[in-house]
Amino acid sequence: MSTANRFAGPHALLGLAAVAVAFAAADTYVVVLSLPEMMTAAGLSGEELQRAAPIISGFLLGYVAMLPLIGRIADLRGRLPVLTVSLLVFGLGSLVTAAAYDLPSLVTGRFLQGVGGGGLVPVTLALVADIYPVERRGIPLGVVGAVQELGSVIGPLYGAVVLAFGTWRDIFWINLAVGLVLAAGISALGRRQADADHPRRHVDAIGLALAAAWIAALLLVMLQPDALITSVDWGGPFVPFGDDGIAGSIWASQVGLVAIGLGVLLIGWLTLGRRPFFDVRDWWSTVRQADLLGALLLAVALGGVILAFATANPEVQVFSDQGPFYLAASAAAAAGFAVHQRHAAAPLIPRGAFAALPAIGSLLVSFFIGAALIAALVDIPVFARLTIYGDSQVKAALVLVELLVALPVGALVGGYLTRAFPATLITAGGMVCAAVGFGLMSRWGEDALENHLATGAVLALTGLGFGLALAPVNAALLASTDAAVHGVTSAMLVVSRMVGMLIGISALTTIGLRRYYAVAQSVDEVCGEGRGLCDKYQDQLGDAGIAQLHAIFVGAGISAVVAGLLALVLFRGAQTRNADTPLVGWGA
Repeated sequence: MSTANRFAGPHALLGLAAVAVAFAAADTYVVVLSLPEMMTAAGLSGEELQRAAPIISGFLLGYVAMLPLIGRIADLRGRLPVLTVSLLVFGLGSLVTAAAYDLPSLVTGRFLQGVGGGGLVPVTLALVADIYPVERRGIPLGVVGAVQELGSVIGPLYGAVVLAFGTWRDIFWINLAVGLVLAAGISALGRRQADADHPRRHVDAIGLALAAAWIAALLLVMLQPDALITSVDWGGPFVPFGDDGIAGSIWASQVGLVAIGLGVLLIGWLTLGRRPFFDVRDWWSTVRQADLLGALLLAVALGGVILAFATANPEVQVFSDQGPFYLAASAAAAAGFAVHQRHAAAPLIPRGAFAALPAIGSLLVSFFIGAALIAALVDIPVFARLTIYGDSQVKAALVLVELLVALPVGALVGGYLTRAFPATLITAGGMVCAAVGFGLMSRWGEDALENHLATGAVLALTGLGFGLALAPVNAALLASTDAAVHGVTSAMLVVSRMVGMLIGISALTTIGLRRYYAVAQSVDEVCGEGRGLCDKYQDQLGDAGIAQLHAIFVGAGISAVVAGLLALVLFRGAQTRNADTPLVGWGA
């Protein structure tokens, strides 16, 4: 799978996959504005923000923990089927989220969205390697990186526009529609060659009818339409059989049991039926071939890291209260995975997949890039709230606009440069820009953000630096691994960056807090013993907070420098370009 003519309409196919990546990336950030309304729908008050953490961590858990398995399945089964199924899972998650009636149903929907959305990125990266030869991958990889980062810009804006005219549920209904359209488009392009070989296609009328009936029943149970449940004639089937516990659940009603029964029939048909539209037995065989046990062990290891760090308050906590338990479980699962990986006949990550130095180097570089980037995304808004914007979350988040816009621009430029310059130089150059940006941030005073031109230039430089590194890191990985493992290796690259972000924010928070407590003085030391709070004490707390953030920015700059140095050393053998290729456009 190394040439464009293997696929019908390769540019159109990659375009659809890139749109899917952008849309899934936007969904990562869409809850920024809609979270308060989602909490209310789940029966949570505004003061119960910690209980709402699974709405976000559930998405991350699905996004990261299942990535290696999805990537390996894409290697075994093909990119297009996995892209299509990922979009359908994303659509199903959007449907469940839109119809959610309590916290568990909301978290379930977000988890499914994470599984489907997360699977799109590594499979699309592998698809680029399938379609384009090594020397022409730079710009397509830059496009994929750009649209992925563009999600952080369009996500909140998309949510704001929808909320201006509708409710938070409308966001996810739109997600469902877009996911289905993209799945249909990718599936249609992928079937052209299959149609030429097999002109008569079987339509699974029974399976599709069962799926439609199950979805309709599912929506009736979850949405509980007022016009029906309050009707004398139609309300009876919606009434639970009991008054409390499981018996009082909306699922313990006539409509609920019908939905459950239809679900069982659908699964039975997909498993045992003749030529179903989704062959469960065939896909299950692929999952087992991909090493299910290894995937589960790695999922538990990654899940423990996510739950330990993603549910913590990054301003004051290194990890959540249950963090030690999660990390212990993660360490045990990681040890089990290492043993299994060594002894399994066909492990999840095939032996030798990361044998080349640039391949393992790309994971390390990606980790440190993630550790540095998260500091910008989290702590620059914290700095804005501490200095000039107070409790305004929206205004503080808008400070990041220059950085977030420069990121996709940098990704495109980095992809363009990858065609003519070594990945090692482009990555290192990008990290120098990011490190300089963080160095300048570490000198910001409390009135720095009032100078929009100067701070905007610093943020743009930092974002441009991170963007420049995206395409060459991906290119180095794909150029130094076999095509047969591009799916799983690309998945591990995404995992490395996400884990770097989670561990990075924890480590940098630790550094920042140590600096804070080193600077901050007690009330008695500042105001005098027994005099209580005074203005001078409040001022020195603000100064200590700024010192804390300065220390975090310095740490992030060091992470960027480490990423650049690793790229200089480890990417030297990565053949990501043709030395004779001029800097020309995509289709050259």
